Amino acid sequence: MLYRAMDYLLERQEELEKEIFWSVSTLLNLEVDLLFFDTTSTYFETENQTDLKKRGYSKDNLRYLQRAGGHYIVGRKLKSGEPAAELALARKGHYTQIKENLRAREVSLGGDGEKRKRLVLVRNSDEEKKQLLVRQQIVETIEEMLEKINNRKGHAHTKATCALKSHAVYGKYVKELQDGRLKLDKSKAADESRYDGKFLIKTSDDTLSLRDVVLSYKQLNDVEKAFRTLKTTLDLRPNYHSKDERIRCHIFLCFLALVLVRIVENKTKRSWPSVRQEMARLFLGELIIEKQHIQQLTELTKNQKEILAKLGIAEPQSIVDIR
Repeated sequence: MLYRAMDYLLERQEELEKEIFWSVSTLLNLEVDLLFFDTTSTYFETENQTDLKKRGYSKDNLRYLQRAGGHYIVGRKLKSGEPAAELALARKGHYTQIKENLRAREVSLGGDGEKRKRLVLVRNSDEEKKQLLVRQQIVETIEEMLEKINNRKGHAHTKATCALKSHAVYGKYVKELQDGRLKLDKSKAADESRYDGKFLIKTSDDTLSLRDVVLSYKQLNDVEKAFRTLKTTLDLRPNYHSKDERIRCHIFLCFLALVLVRIVENKTKRSWPSVRQEMARLFLGELIIEKQHIQQLTELTKNQKEILAKLGIAEPQSIVDIR
């Protein structure tokens, strides 16, 4: 029954997508002049490859967009070690003020025409201060841990040393000396400061101003949050279906759920986790009085009433059923 329902839904996917687009545009008063894509991936465990399921890790979406005549604005990882990222950091130049906390400068690489890479290095002063503070706290914590570890001997010392060296956050800031003691790697901490508050943007569109590139990319934060919701809260991956059509329908169902999540967030001005947490406090209890079974909801809280009102949902009756 479930698979038949998925097949039925997939047959009407295109029609539903059009209706959803126009309905959401009207509901949220949206004007669509810029489309955002998140080049996320899902994965499968299968022995059979198809056009949909291929081995490896693909991010070929940019070439696909350009082939269709479009342009892209994408973020590049500064810490990736890519030559372009290192050159963008190393190049000296004047930053242009975009907003109170945002400055940016353009870096062009690779000559003219299609070979040219238009990169924009952005500096966020608020994030810079925040990341500096976090790293200072990390360094202070490591120094306290090192003092305790280096005073230990034998098995306790070895165990604590291994734990610190393999730590996901602290490990990269320590190095081991020839005598087995650990020391804070100050050069690593200094190197990390190069990235504080900075992010790198790459675009294929030469018609956009520096300001438009930066502000357009900042809007991608919402898109990236949405796809994080898809991959975690809504279980986009891993995908346990084997047939291509079921895989497509699974992704479409996750998309429908995401649309509902975004509508709730836009209408209530709250994050989805906070809405879900608040509404999860509503319970259904069953009372037995003189052989009668009464199902009753707990009293709505002020926040629950506000959420329902903003979503245009009538408050439920306190008494659900009497048998």
